[in-house]
Amino acid sequence: MSELINNSRNRKEKLKEILLQIHHGGSTEAVQNELLLSLSQIPYGEVVEVEQELISEGLPEEEILDLCDAHSAVLEGRVDLSALKPVAEGHPVDVFRKENEEIRKLTNSIFALISEIRFEPSESITTKLIKLRGLFNTLYDVDKHYQRKEYLLFPYLEKMEITGPPKVMWGKHDEIRELIKGSIEVLETTEMTKDEFGAVAEIVLEIAAQGAKDMITKEEEILFPMSLDVLTEADWYEISKQSLEIGFCLYDPLITWKPEWAEEQSINESQKSGSHIQLPSGSFSAEEIMTILNTLPVDITFVDKDDKVKYFSQSAERIFQRNRAILNRDVRHCHPPASAHIVDKIIDDFKSGRQNSAPFWINMGGKMIHIEYFALRNDKGEYLGTLEVSHNITPYRELEGEQRILSYK
Repeated sequence: MSELINNSRNRKEKLKEILLQIHHGGSTEAVQNELLLSLSQIPYGEVVEVEQELISEGLPEEEILDLCDAHSAVLEGRVDLSALKPVAEGHPVDVFRKENEEIRKLTNSIFALISEIRFEPSESITTKLIKLRGLFNTLYDVDKHYQRKEYLLFPYLEKMEITGPPKVMWGKHDEIRELIKGSIEVLETTEMTKDEFGAVAEIVLEIAAQGAKDMITKEEEILFPMSLDVLTEADWYEISKQSLEIGFCLYDPLITWKPEWAEEQSINESQKSGSHIQLPSGSFSAEEIMTILNTLPVDITFVDKDDKVKYFSQSAERIFQRNRAILNRDVRHCHPPASAHIVDKIIDDFKSGRQNSAPFWINMGGKMIHIEYFALRNDKGEYLGTLEVSHNITPYRELEGEQRILSYK
């Protein structure tokens, strides 16, 4: 046992020494070579302990943050995951991993498109710049992935006095979010030369995409294995129950996970049996109002006053498909970049009080679809959000005469 303890202590001291070499300007490649020569596979728990010790010994969190990416470059593929605990489908860690698969695919698409643009003639890159902006709009969905870590997972780690790594990771989240926002803003200008694009790609775009991609390694080699070791099944169940309130990233879980000991009643079933929603002209149970909204012959989507998608109806024949990955997503990022300025205009006009509705109608698959946006205001006239209502009006356009006799479809 003492030999194991000494081996662990020696590994941690060596790892700390190597990370401090990076801190003092050592070449990442040289340090990685030393790591490969000096260490075998490193248990993930020891990596966390070293990072925590560096902070406890006075290395400022800001400097740990600067070292975070270099840590990952050195440690990638060298962390021992042999003791990793398995998880069931739908478990919060399983959902995080499935989201990471989509994030990885998306960042790969971004790098591929950047490479394509670099070899395009300047006069023909506009369309691809618009597409690239759309990819970065979609990438900002990582915000929900990060929020679930920050507000649901990190508090449990902090209860276990694991405070350093979450703080460092939260700082990296903020960096990545700002880089993605910056990428979206700079791509609003699609009239740029190849040289200008090359500079923008190197300074902002590639760093943003790489940051999101590198975070996957930090999570899957360090954060998730450590969290599975210290959190209880009850902790994970609480995280699972609260996850939908924040929303999912690029992926909608097919299964709602719960431990075997949990009540058979699902989250939705418990909401159905809740108290009535009392309104001035009557009341509903949650089950009744859900059924009413899903029975109406229209698609309904609600965007709150902060421009986040908060609800969509689930009728049997939706016109525009939705999944729960859009919940709590900025509505601008749910539309193609080419129409983002229209969304901005509608929201601005609704918030300012200049307009209260915006109708559109389109032909889609041989059907006439009527789409109308409505500003929602309370009794004081305060803006509460926007309601999108979409309706297949083709059958109504074909009506003639009257129907006064009962006749079922």
